[in-house]
This record gives sequence, structure tokens and C-alpha cells, in this order.
Amino acid sequence: MIPFLDLQAAYLELKKPIDDAVSRVLNSGWYVLGPEVEAFEDEFADYCGTTHCVGVANGLDALTLALRALEVGPGDEVIVPSNTYIATWLAVSAVGATPVPVEPDLATHNIDPARIEAAITPRTKVLLPVHLYGQPADLDPILAKARQHGLKVVEDAAQAHGARYKGQRIGGHGDIVCWSFYPGKNLGAMGDAGAITTNDANLAERIAMMRNYGSRAKYINEVQGVNSRLDPLQASVLRVKLKVLEEWTERRRAIAALYSDKLADTGLTLPQVPKWAEPAWHVYVVRSPRRDALQAALKEIGIDTLIHYPIPPHRQQAYAHLGLAEHTLPVAERLSGEVLSLPMGPHLLDKQAALVVDSIKRKV
Repeated sequence: MIPFLDLQAAYLELKKPIDDAVSRVLNSGWYVLGPEVEAFEDEFADYCGTTHCVGVANGLDALTLALRALEVGPGDEVIVPSNTYIATWLAVSAVGATPVPVEPDLATHNIDPARIEAAITPRTKVLLPVHLYGQPADLDPILAKARQHGLKVVEDAAQAHGARYKGQRIGGHGDIVCWSFYPGKNLGAMGDAGAITTNDANLAERIAMMRNYGSRAKYINEVQGVNSRLDPLQASVLRVKLKVLEEWTERRRAIAALYSDKLADTGLTLPQVPKWAEPAWHVYVVRSPRRDALQAALKEIGIDTLIHYPIPPHRQQAYAHLGLAEHTLPVAERLSGEVLSLPMGPHLLDKQAALVVDSIKRKV
């Protein structure tokens, strides 16, 4: 059996420092926010090259709080990719705004900057690109479009820990960058966790207040906030894993390079990486019109693959009220029927990756 991602191996590699970190928190007597969370926030901000990081409970909360901090609400529109995990859309809905989908570039699967202008209306308030699969979206034209129209940019970087855009790590290009540390992410906790990074001190302070019941000082509530605080136990685990993130990212890049080299003659559509992008390779996604048959054949011989994502957000029942019928967003729908994510992770062995390649060559 070749797993899609081996989370147990990640823990076993770091078992002693993780166990020591968790024990440190348990012995500290401080179990909500506090020094451990603050230390992680400082270290992750430094890693991303930004001035502020605010830890929250999960990635969806990071997106939702980012939009609330920018005062996005009912009557507003937020431009989102049509091809993304539904959490991107759910955050927009959570603040009462309307998600307005824009199709991806078929080559990269990320939002196509050339299509954004046509989606902007007087109600548009935020552009929300996603760095899908760990590959950076093309930020310069997106940021330029935002400046042209007086809009804010919130980045969904849930899959992009360690990715670089034109040499600079993702984390501070837009007004707010939102992160998930779900266990399967490149930087993953032992449960749900998230954060935002920003270079705007006022936004960071506002989100830090909103995550804590709208309070900066105990029993003094300045706004209607929520309870969305990064757990110190998770922060301690993330601090350990952050130290090896670059090493693990390089391992992912080596596997991606092997796949790209060895699968070049299979007829599969392989990931295309622009010259300005350094992906973090959260997942390695190929495309095939015979995707389902290929996935079934690989499963039969013990190779685990996933589909990111089988149903686009606009086709989910949760968004039936938007009236975006089948074929409204053909690029997203085409991708949903063709994409297949191959095993990927820092603990995937060379011989396992080679077996994946050999198996695909026999099945396609």
C-alpha cells in the first residue's frame, strides 16, 4: 500500500521534540493563547517575511475573520476562484457577502487574472485568489487590478506554506493572507489550526481582538467577536514542524521533479509551473479524460490517490441558490472531471514514487 500522505511518519520522525513541546505546554499551566501561541506567531511571521501573524482556530476562520476585519458584509461581493475548495466560498457567505466566481487558467488551475475585470461591479469589495495545490497565483496583475478599482486582496494560502512568488515567500503580498494548519497541510498541526499574516498592524490588531470575543482586555468587549483562538498545544507542534518545513518542502519538490520527468511521455496533462513560481507542492495534480478508470486501477494495486476537487463549489447543493447551472463555469467543471492527485509528501520514498510512475505507465 502506498498512502496518499503518511501523517504517522511525520510524527514518528519528530516524535521526541513534539512530545517534549506538548509536555512543555501541559506543564506550563497556560492552555489558552499565551506565550506558546505568541512564539509561534513571531516565528511564522518571520518565516513568511511579514510583520504580523495572528493564530486562529482553523483556516476557514482565518478567511472569515479577514473579511470581517475588512468590513465585508451583506450587499458586498467578493471575487473568488471557481476552482477551489468550498471553504473559500463559505467564508464569503459567512459574512453575508456574495461569492462571484472567476474561471481558472487551464494551465495552472489558479484564478485567471485576465478574467477578473469582467467580474468587478460597484459591489465588489475584495479579490480573493487561492494558491491552489501550493502553486502561487499570479499576484502582480491581481494586486494591480485591486489598486485600480480600490479593492482589497485577501489570499487563501491554505496549501502554500513555503511557496514563493517571484522569489518572495507567500505571506505578505496582499492585505491579508490566510493559512490553514489542518493535519494534511505542508505545515500541519495535530488537529485544526489556522492563522493570518499581514503587514498591516491595524488589521492584525483587529483580528487578534475579534478572535477573542472582541476583547483586548478581559471582560472589555469592543466589537462582537468570536472564539477562534489557536490552541497552545497546536502552536507547540507547529513550532517543531516549522523548523523542518524547508527540508520537507525540498523533498516534495524532488518528488514533483521525478513525477514530471518520468510521466512526460504518458499522455497525462502534467502541472505547468510559470517561471516566476516556486510551488510548495502540497499536491501533485495530473489530468486525464480517463481519470476515474486510472484512479480505480491504481487503487486496485494499492496506490492511494485523491481528487482535488470532484465537485466545484457552484455545483454543490450549498450554492444552488446562486443559480449557477451546469456548464455555467466550464473550465472548473472540466477540471473536476479530469484532475487526479498522486501520492505526495516528505516521507514518500523514492522507490514508492518510482512504483507510482511505473504503475501509471502500465495503466494509461
